[in-house]
Amino acid sequence: MRHRKYPFIVGFLIVPVALYALLVIWPYLQTFGYSLTDWSGESTVMHFVGLRNYTALFSDAVFRQALLHNVLLLVFLPVITILLALFFAFMLNVGGRAGTGGVQGVRGAAVYKVVFFFPQVLSIAILAVLFEAVYRSDGGGLLNGVLLKLGLEDPQHPIEWLNDPGLVLWSILAILVWSGVGFYLVLFSAAMQSIPREIYEAALLDGAGRVQTFFRVTLPLLWDSVQTAWVYLAIAAMDAFALVSTLTPGVAYGGGPDYHGEVMATYLMRNFLYFGKSGYACAMGVVILFLTLILSAIALRVTRRERIEF
Repeated sequence: MRHRKYPFIVGFLIVPVALYALLVIWPYLQTFGYSLTDWSGESTVMHFVGLRNYTALFSDAVFRQALLHNVLLLVFLPVITILLALFFAFMLNVGGRAGTGGVQGVRGAAVYKVVFFFPQVLSIAILAVLFEAVYRSDGGGLLNGVLLKLGLEDPQHPIEWLNDPGLVLWSILAILVWSGVGFYLVLFSAAMQSIPREIYEAALLDGAGRVQTFFRVTLPLLWDSVQTAWVYLAIAAMDAFALVSTLTPGVAYGGGPDYHGEVMATYLMRNFLYFGKSGYACAMGVVILFLTLILSAIALRVTRRERIEF
């Protein structure tokens, strides 16, 4: 068996590796090849243009604006989502009063977990329809209605959440946070439940409060989960195509008003399918790929620390 180990392993791996190379690696290589041409997307005729698409890309004001928006999402989406998810997970698992059974979460924690997780089961299409109703500015929107009842809004000048250049990106960010907190709450809750209760009880006996317990006990033991969440949220921040294309105004695939809601993915699709600049769009795809890989590697490197065993 020892002599036949390697043929046995190769026999199992050859099919999935071949499929991965055919369905994943080969399209990446094709995209890079097309990015060096003036391909229109509808014709088989194309001409080699070298790095012209890449030089044009970084002199494109709209692409630079879209890149800035993705960077803003990259900064705020992981930070806000992880902080909220950590806070709620801590309260639901160890934030209640210590009773006879030791450290425990707040009353009704199991119900709260289901409620918080509910947005995660909604599809992007349902999210778009739901928040289109929330952000409506014609008098029927939920958010403007609440502000109007509280006297915080002028009924003659309702807030245009998705049409205001200064608010559209933050409105999209709010949807991403709202839909993502529940998943990471469950992720962190599962990790917290693996931490022995004796550690929390020892911290309480030493006089540690909730804040000290969180930063000195919970967060160090959850660091691997936080690191994983950060990478996934960074990848999500580099996308955001579906929500932007369905909720924001624009000629094709949203991005408005006046490109203030534009992200790289929507600008890519507009060039690929609407303007017929497929080679240029492929160059954007290559840039997005390498940016995502570099940012993921940086996030893993920056957040790396010694594993704490218990």
